[in-house]
Amino acid sequence: MGSKITKVTAFEGVVAESAGALTLFMTEHFKIPVSTTHTITGSIIGVGITKRVSAVRWGVTVNLIWAWVLTIPISAILAGIIYSLLSLFI
Repeated sequence: MGSKITKVTAFEGVVAESAGALTLFMTEHFKIPVSTTHTITGSIIGVGITKRVSAVRWGVTVNLIWAWVLTIPISAILAGIIYSLLSLFI
């Protein structure tokens, strides 16, 4: 994942994983549901930005953000459609 967003060295990978883990511990403590994939992706972006903003491949990052934004409503719509169809037969 990291190589598609920005070039990541071993040290930067450890830092990104540690930041992701710390974020997940905190969200678990406060009972906030989060995606582990989104968390580590955000950490990798953060590591890339610390080098320089242009180190991040923003085209890939924008596509990821759109996927995050659209995932919940599209899943909700599909679940509603499938439920409606199945309820006709059950």
